[in-house]
Amino acid sequence: MREDDLVGYCLGGLDDGDSRRVETALADPVQGPDLRRDLELIRRALEPLAHDRLPFAAPAGLAQRTLAFVAAQTAPDAGFMPSVTRPAERPLGDDGTWRGSSARQWLDRVVIAASALAACVLVAPLLLESITDARARRTQRNMQSLAGSLQGYAEAHRMFPSPPEEGPLSRAGLYAPTLVSEHRLVADDGTVLVPDSALSKQENFRVPSLEELKAAVGTPEFEQLVRSMGGDFGYTLGHRDAAGVLQPNRNQRRAHHPLLADAPNESGEKSDNHPKGIHHVLFEDGHIEQFEHDALHRDDHLYRNHDGDFRAGKDAEDAVIGDSHHQP
Repeated sequence: MREDDLVGYCLGGLDDGDSRRVETALADPVQGPDLRRDLELIRRALEPLAHDRLPFAAPAGLAQRTLAFVAAQTAPDAGFMPSVTRPAERPLGDDGTWRGSSARQWLDRVVIAASALAACVLVAPLLLESITDARARRTQRNMQSLAGSLQGYAEAHRMFPSPPEEGPLSRAGLYAPTLVSEHRLVADDGTVLVPDSALSKQENFRVPSLEELKAAVGTPEFEQLVRSMGGDFGYTLGHRDAAGVLQPNRNQRRAHHPLLADAPNESGEKSDNHPKGIHHVLFEDGHIEQFEHDALHRDDHLYRNHDGDFRAGKDAEDAVIGDSHHQP
């Protein structure tokens, strides 16, 4: 495994075949731990780019003012006129190099600085756009990996991971420890994370197994675990029948029914995972769609049930995506 493969994987720049090859190597019990450590070092090295992820606009009229300033300095009434001299007439320093006039050198610096500023204004937004797109592609690949794990679980159990009816473990994020305990998800490979998120920047983040989670019930650590165990993705809270009984998450392969998505923020109206406001949603049939915030709740609110609560749906068609700690 080459280092540039890990860099490309971290930036979302690899094709699907190369990405699967890297993910297979990361999950390998022999070379995986070292590769995951290297990947984490690369992610930390790229963290400074996150501070400038949003594009910025150049001040109005900057280019025109710069050109006018340069023209003013070269005008006759500015005190000098650039002239063309023969090489033999150029003033030489003690080391034999051409010094030129201080005004001319100053002008050269102004022109170079203006060119550099113009390049920054033009290139920086493109670079930031590329970083944002890479972040979205990596998020989608992580979600595709989770989709495969969830489908495999559903084929084996005839339903998707489902929280218990009640109790401290009845949480939306329980899907991740369930997959870890069945070896369908590697606890610390970052699959449940979005690049540059707060969780991704935590050292040694890992999804607990079901056994670890059960052992932590009643301890101060438990609440912290349930808030982060689902990573940056929210999971379906399922629905309750007419008698109020929580139903298992059956795999009906519905193309319109959300199963997993970017987790909601505290407002319950949107996710803060992506600076441009896009939201990734995984549906029961395994396909993934991207939505702008304005279109997220067009047909049915993604994060609230028909009563407007962060609870399980009121019927089988009332889809609700809960954050990791949300209870049905």
